[in-house]
Amino acid sequence: MPLNFDMPLDKLYTYQGVNPRPADFDTFWDQSLAEMQAVDPQLELIPADFQHPVADCFHLYFTGVGGARIYAKFLKPKTITTPTPAILMFHGYSMNSGDWNDKINYVAAGFTVAALDCRGQGGLSEDMGGTKGWTLNGHFIRGVEDAPEKLTMRQIFLDTAQLARIVMAMPDVDEARVGAMGASQGGGLTLACAALEPRIKRAAPIYPFLSDYKRVWEIDLDKQAYDELKSYFRRFDPRHEREDELFTKLGYIDIQHLCPRIRAEILLSVGLRDEICPPSTQFAAYNKISSPKSLDLYPDYAHEHLPDCSDRIFKFMMAL
Repeated sequence: MPLNFDMPLDKLYTYQGVNPRPADFDTFWDQSLAEMQAVDPQLELIPADFQHPVADCFHLYFTGVGGARIYAKFLKPKTITTPTPAILMFHGYSMNSGDWNDKINYVAAGFTVAALDCRGQGGLSEDMGGTKGWTLNGHFIRGVEDAPEKLTMRQIFLDTAQLARIVMAMPDVDEARVGAMGASQGGGLTLACAALEPRIKRAAPIYPFLSDYKRVWEIDLDKQAYDELKSYFRRFDPRHEREDELFTKLGYIDIQHLCPRIRAEILLSVGLRDEICPPSTQFAAYNKISSPKSLDLYPDYAHEHLPDCSDRIFKFMMAL
């Protein structure tokens, strides 16, 4: 196996991350979940123009925290005789829920599927704004000049949990057989969802984003997906006088600190040459999971298509 550019493999298995965990982290998320639960979701299902011989397809809308209308693609088998398992799908940074067609294999296997559009990114979900400070670039930095409750990524994390609860409450869904999956940002959201909705049964993140921000900065990989870190310092804190403050604020939306809440069985897929979401940041999250878990390692792959990965995840989810 080639030497990992980031950290030797034996060190990865014990690495615990360096980004600060805020002292009130658990209280913060307990209060955030209470806020989410108090929202009337005003659920709306609208038949989609796209239909399929095995699937009924709908546009799903609900109201999230802060009043934003959140969108997801929703598909269910045409013939349902018993409550179905369900899969929640989360997309990469700045993208959207994708095409209807790429979800059909799960529906054909008897699953209900819900694929979220993250608010304010490339799909149909709203970003209501309302935060102080920088809004030029990406979502994980948005809100850092305000109270942590205003962090945009906090709202997106809560959207994942709210979608899970909506799907679990549907009469044709078996709430005890719900899984979550996604790559990059979608991988981070998969772990966040499993942490904030502990009834998630299985979760399959692929090279998750949104973990151990300070580690990314320390190894000079604050570029590409994490570029807004460097941009923030260059524009607003060029002497790093508020460095500790920034990384502590980002600790509220650092998935590694949410991972101890997870009860789902986890299958994590990691490319050891990944310079966009460095392996150490992924292991910082993985090593804090105490529920059943396993790794699929790809020593020669980076932040890219991982051979057989989707097939292995499909088999993993078939055990729901």
